Amino acid sequence: MTDYLERPLTDLKGVGRARLAALQKAGLGTIGDLLRRLPYRFEDRTSFRSIASLSAGEWVTVRGVVTGARNDYIRRGLTLTRVTLADDGGSIQVRLWNQPYLAKTFVPGARFLVYGLVSADRGFHLSRPEWEPADDESDPIHLGRVVPVHRAGGGLTPRVMRRLVFEALEGLPTGVPEPLPSAVRERLGLPGLAWALRRGHFPGEAGEAEEARRRLAFDELFVIQAGLVEVRAGRMARQDGVRHGSAGPRLRAFLEALPYRLTAAQERAMGEIFADMEAPRQMSRLLQGDVGSGKTVVAAAALVKAAEGGLQAALLAPTEVLAEQHWRRLRGLLAPAGPPPAFLAGGTPRQERERVLAGLADGRTPVVVGTHALLEEDVRFAHLGLVIIDEQHRFGVAQRARLQAKGARPDMLVMTATPIPRTLALTLYGDLDLTLIDEMPPGRRPVVTRVVPQGQRQRAYDWVRGRIAGGQRAFIVCPLIEESEERQAKAAAKLYEDLRADWPDVPVGLLHGRLSAAARDEAMEAFRVGRVRALVATTVIEVGIDVPEATVMLVEGADGFGLAQLHQLRGRVGRGAEQSYCLLIGDPKTKDGQARLEAIVTARDGFALAEEDLRLRGPGEFFGTRQHGLPDLHAADLVRDRELLDLARREAEAILADDPALARPEHAPLKVEIARAFGGRLGVLVG
Repeated sequence: MTDYLERPLTDLKGVGRARLAALQKAGLGTIGDLLRRLPYRFEDRTSFRSIASLSAGEWVTVRGVVTGARNDYIRRGLTLTRVTLADDGGSIQVRLWNQPYLAKTFVPGARFLVYGLVSADRGFHLSRPEWEPADDESDPIHLGRVVPVHRAGGGLTPRVMRRLVFEALEGLPTGVPEPLPSAVRERLGLPGLAWALRRGHFPGEAGEAEEARRRLAFDELFVIQAGLVEVRAGRMARQDGVRHGSAGPRLRAFLEALPYRLTAAQERAMGEIFADMEAPRQMSRLLQGDVGSGKTVVAAAALVKAAEGGLQAALLAPTEVLAEQHWRRLRGLLAPAGPPPAFLAGGTPRQERERVLAGLADGRTPVVVGTHALLEEDVRFAHLGLVIIDEQHRFGVAQRARLQAKGARPDMLVMTATPIPRTLALTLYGDLDLTLIDEMPPGRRPVVTRVVPQGQRQRAYDWVRGRIAGGQRAFIVCPLIEESEERQAKAAAKLYEDLRADWPDVPVGLLHGRLSAAARDEAMEAFRVGRVRALVATTVIEVGIDVPEATVMLVEGADGFGLAQLHQLRGRVGRGAEQSYCLLIGDPKTKDGQARLEAIVTARDGFALAEEDLRLRGPGEFFGTRQHGLPDLHAADLVRDRELLDLARREAEAILADDPALARPEHAPLKVEIARAFGGRLGVLVG
């Protein structure tokens, strides 16, 4: 018989075509999906109040007898059903909108339980009610107990979700397959899956809901970690990756030409990456470091190493602005070691594009830097040996795999300047090896950061203008507007025009992602060489922009940004010898908003800020978009379940070390659950 949790939702009463579509839109396809989606809160509806004791503004549960029900047609398309409910102490009206058929349900003499908000608007009544027959011999679903409140939408009300969950639990067998081996459950003292699914929605006693959530949260984290550990173990066991040679004269020339000494952290990072590149297995490594820690130089060394061995390397960046910055910097860095890197983006002229494609196809071009244009079908490599992906969280796992597929299992280095909290790194990148650059180059001066209320905005701009008059350069970032690049570009253009009018003696430039490649290049070059002293920009400058002469960063609407973004923006200044400043204009309306701005003022460490951002905004908001290809988390919380995640990782590593293929009978349910949770995405991760 098919596993009950894998049965379709159409097996439940009341799930027709329209409701199924709404459930599927919510990401629910099976009974198991429905039961694993826990409620976000509970309401205690166990205590009944007498009608005479009610006061306006309370949410209450009452028990009474229907003494009357009628429909009033207020206007076309608007019907009000008035039900009068009475108990020994009095009576109250229950109001229901646009459900005239309910007048036939609330027949005089019938007993009902009703939960609602006591309102005094236009007469004492219960509004937004939920109800249930009081004489029903079956277990109550909506009243007379602690009830779950599930997230709803698209026609799926909390009442509908509660009823579907209740029905699904009615048919849940006691012996559902357990993804966790019994030894793990017993060692950790975790309840059974069937119990957890029941009590996670309808707890019987205090504490049961949290105990159930913890079991289901561990399941989610354990399955993800087991899948990632399996991917990593499979990759480590294969010996069919690209094998690069040891350091040669071109790499030595590159290192000797650097105008500064590498930090110990950079040297350690190079050592780890070079060891992976020289091994026969495919490298899959995450290079992580704070803003300004020197990741680009480490990546450049890997590019030189690949090219020196006769292989090709590609660096993929999420935006043309960032790709152009990398290309410009790498042209200088790689000059002592050989031919310059090529550049390929959506805005590359046709003739130049054809030249680059030809060089990649016949192997004459050893290094290319580009955007999503590198993923297009007509981009072919003669012998791709290394893929570097910058700001990996901006790409989907399928995009990463598409670039890797252009070679024969090339090494992969993922870079990010966005500090990632450890819990998130284990979840997003648990299949990768980690290299951390945890040391800043000597001589860096902390950026002085200040929050400026809107009422002092003009003073801030006057101060910035004074700094510019003294020979400094300034970034002015327009507000973040609903993640809309078009609207943000318009906001930047308006701010640019306003500044040109207000500062006629200051050369002002404009940079946003909707400009042509030539216009973006011209704007950055003008700012870089000093023809432009104030650059109005969107968040396209968030990463990768390196202008040491820029000493001022002013961010409009700073309370709309996350901590990680603000830290990235602040990292665009403070790269030279001069003292730099970051002014954050905003009036946060919430405590979390205030806490974010206070944290960015006092903290300098990007990883500490990332942990705070995760705590304040949650993992769903941390990167703004979810493209990593991993299963969703419904019960687990990466903020409060950090210890549970570490525990899940250790247990997964122990099981996979003992049974790498999960071939033992007791691990068969786990293997099935991993396949179910990841779907076809596990194969993409494996590569």
